[in-house]
Amino acid sequence: MDKKILVNCDSRATRVAIVENGKLVELYIERPLQHRVVGNLYKGIVANVLPGMQAAFVDIGLEKNAFLYVDDIFIEDHDENLPPPRAAIDKLLKVGEEIMVQVIKEPFGSKGARVTGQITLPGRYLVLVPGADYVGVSRRIESQVERERLRREAEKLRPEKLGLIVRTVAEGADREVLEQDLHFLVQLWHRITQRFQQKTAPAVIYQDLALTCRIARDFFVEDFSAFLIDNEHEYEKVREILDYISPHLKSKVKLYRDSQPIFERYDVEREIEKALEGQVWLKSGGYLVFDETEALTVVDVNTGRYIGRRNLADTILRTNLEAAEEIARQIRLRDIGGIIIIDFIDMNLEEHRQKVLDKLNECIKHDRTKTYVLGLTSLGLVEMTRKKVRQDLAAVLQQPCPYCNGAGRVLTPLVVSARVERDLKNILQRERCQAVLVEMHPEVAAIIIGSGGGNLKKLEEDLGKHIFIRGDADVHIEKYRIVAKGNLKEIEALAFPVAAGDVLEVLIEEPHSLHPSHGIARLKGYVINVENAGEKVGQELRVEITEVSRTSARAVVLDTVKCG
Repeated sequence: MDKKILVNCDSRATRVAIVENGKLVELYIERPLQHRVVGNLYKGIVANVLPGMQAAFVDIGLEKNAFLYVDDIFIEDHDENLPPPRAAIDKLLKVGEEIMVQVIKEPFGSKGARVTGQITLPGRYLVLVPGADYVGVSRRIESQVERERLRREAEKLRPEKLGLIVRTVAEGADREVLEQDLHFLVQLWHRITQRFQQKTAPAVIYQDLALTCRIARDFFVEDFSAFLIDNEHEYEKVREILDYISPHLKSKVKLYRDSQPIFERYDVEREIEKALEGQVWLKSGGYLVFDETEALTVVDVNTGRYIGRRNLADTILRTNLEAAEEIARQIRLRDIGGIIIIDFIDMNLEEHRQKVLDKLNECIKHDRTKTYVLGLTSLGLVEMTRKKVRQDLAAVLQQPCPYCNGAGRVLTPLVVSARVERDLKNILQRERCQAVLVEMHPEVAAIIIGSGGGNLKKLEEDLGKHIFIRGDADVHIEKYRIVAKGNLKEIEALAFPVAAGDVLEVLIEEPHSLHPSHGIARLKGYVINVENAGEKVGQELRVEITEVSRTSARAVVLDTVKCG
């Protein structure tokens, strides 16, 4: 598998893309004004203790107080004279008490950060766990012999009252390398404890590395073919940290100098845009639909255009296998956390169901975030869980729609037109003006005007006023605005977008419904009936206006506009 790390830096953000076999699988973004806080250590003050929730809120100096659950409280030198680890939280913490905590989950929406009192300090090969009395080895190291070797080496190195976890990257590392990493982490821990004594709470006492250096420390290993960075300062920082942690990898770090932006060169920008869409097409012609809420994500699998070559069961199996692979990639890329429900296409054969589950389990092995496939439910749905550590990609790159309030839907033009008509009746019945000019979305304008202007004529008769409708694609489809009120001549002068004798370039959108030999063009929703243009749909024509009326104009073709 060809794997690359691509880094794009500018004044607005640092973006890191992990690419596997030419496909974007992970994206990390860090902005100067929005530093991540996961991994940071704080000297905090207990603000509230909630016995009913077995939790506390801790002021760590952020906008919202952090949440600390009872099981995450660190208890040092536990003996019979101290409360047991699962004692009531009001026996463990008091309001106003100063404690050291580490952020394990970013703030989300209205929720503050999640913190723990059980500190972990990551190095290149080891993770230091102050106060612990054990050695752990990464489960991603598959060789049992190597796992046992690393465990023995770590046990020999481990200082008293300091636990160690051996990271995946330590596979094959000798004792000297581990010892060097441990020395750095022990010195770092001593500096943190000194800062805790010196600082006034609430205060940050340790900040994790910036994004690019963190990627170099945690992700960059021998199986990556390249680490490309388009910023010289970040390039030098990465080479500097590799001098200490993995000098043999420095040759793979390159400064990207091409004129074409790095994310465009490797097709990352387009993949990011696709990752923000609700629908994902598969190569076979099937597609996935992602529907996300705060705590639950549903993925629906559909055959789409794929009809297969053999039989229905084979078609469904092939679609589901392809979907399983793409779902695993999309979950990593979108950084979806919480509960995930997958509605694969129904399979009648148990053998096929197992193949799809095996494929999904195989693909999620590449995910660094803890992910579990829980199996099929009685309804034939696949349940998954994935640890939620930070905001997902959509939350980082998008905001709630100010028009639909985050619902992702807007009213249809037909519904909006009825609402606008009701509003106009309520407003204009109280007005003494002769005429009004109203602007709205062209699709809504077309419905209110009606075929041949019949609907607008009836509305005018009901109200006893002249109503001029002007379409504007820049107006939100659910909105409208009354531009002007006054006498008929004043409003007429404002309302007509064209006059007899005007020469325009127009796009023929459709044939005339009653006279198919004529074509219809629109200018800000205003209909232009072009004679003898019914067979020129999709073409741009140069026309001359011959006649103007309230709701439409007539025109003749002068010539065809040559594009490009």
